[in-house]
Amino acid sequence: MRRMLQQPTGLVLSGGGVRGAYEVGVVQGIVEALGLRPQDLAPFQIFSGTSVGAINAAYLAANAQRGDLNVGELAAIYRRLDITQHLRVGMRRHRADTEDGWISRAFIDPRPLELLVRRSLDWDGLHHNIGCGLTSALIIAAFNLLTGQTTIFSETAHSVDFRPSMDSRKVTLQLPITADHVLASAAIPLLFPARKVGDAYYCDGGVRFNTPISPAIRAGAERLVIVSLQSDAKAEHSAKAPPDHSPSTQFIAGRLLNALLIDPFQYDLAVLQRLNRLMEMLEEIVPAEQMERIESLMEQLRGEPYRKMKTLVIKPSEDLGRLANEHLRRHLANWKVGPFPRYLLKQAALEDATWEADWAAYLMFDGDYAGRLIELGLGDARRRASEIQAFFSDQSLSQVE
Repeated sequence: MRRMLQQPTGLVLSGGGVRGAYEVGVVQGIVEALGLRPQDLAPFQIFSGTSVGAINAAYLAANAQRGDLNVGELAAIYRRLDITQHLRVGMRRHRADTEDGWISRAFIDPRPLELLVRRSLDWDGLHHNIGCGLTSALIIAAFNLLTGQTTIFSETAHSVDFRPSMDSRKVTLQLPITADHVLASAAIPLLFPARKVGDAYYCDGGVRFNTPISPAIRAGAERLVIVSLQSDAKAEHSAKAPPDHSPSTQFIAGRLLNALLIDPFQYDLAVLQRLNRLMEMLEEIVPAEQMERIESLMEQLRGEPYRKMKTLVIKPSEDLGRLANEHLRRHLANWKVGPFPRYLLKQAALEDATWEADWAAYLMFDGDYAGRLIELGLGDARRRASEIQAFFSDQSLSQVE
């Protein structure tokens, strides 16, 4: 017999390049707030992510046999990042470490990231955790370049009744998730090469579906912890400080990356919150018999009934682009990078750089910067420790075979 949680909790991680280190800090803070040890039950059973969120989700799902999710080692991986190895810029052909050895062009050499994902994640442990039910589901989103559809790669436990979306823009494939699926989700368009999985080519899932909230719900989550990589400070600055000159290439790049990989989170979360409020109002004013008809109609339209979701959303208390700018101004002179990346980083390091620094926040594969983001996430979670404890306080246990 094994103890399992009756109310599965999902962890939803959005994409954002190196910004994903912030997510690691938040998970560390949650583990700390709950006082979880390796021998305890993990706080999450469903893991859903896109881009760097897919990497983090796969790692945590592979360590769900531990109450602390072995998140300390994941933080150590981020802290060991070396910008001289991971930020090699230039349009060149690269051979991937896959069975068919496909070749593609990339602005950034993908091989260091590929080696990190293949070697640092316990893939056998992942499949074992899902097979025995410690992890209910791992969900990864990627964008199919041939069909224009978002593909939801999902690996679920036998007990999970995962109902695919009826949205024609999304396709669900249930299969054992591998490094290729995760790398496909993390292939930021134009920066990293498209990844071939099976007969199709994929790129970053954030192109259309950066915060895969709905699949986590369809996998059985009763509550969700959602980590955003967009701070309110950036939104306020964007509204108050439009550029007073023609936008630079770096400015445009930062805005486009945010539009592709960060901004959709706000929309996805707003939809979830609106549906929750709508269902609460309907339950208050609509007779039970009529409510059943409404729920039946929603199930016909969506493929499953709608459920109110308890959510905990954590987002950065500081602008991650500004932190990147400050970090660049202190450390760029000491980095041994090529002339072209140095030129780009110098533009992002200008004192008045705002959106120009955002693209650097995605691609600054520096362990010290990642460590700063981890500490920010940890601090943000610590400040909300009582809220985190209340969110998880009504978790109950059941016995399963």
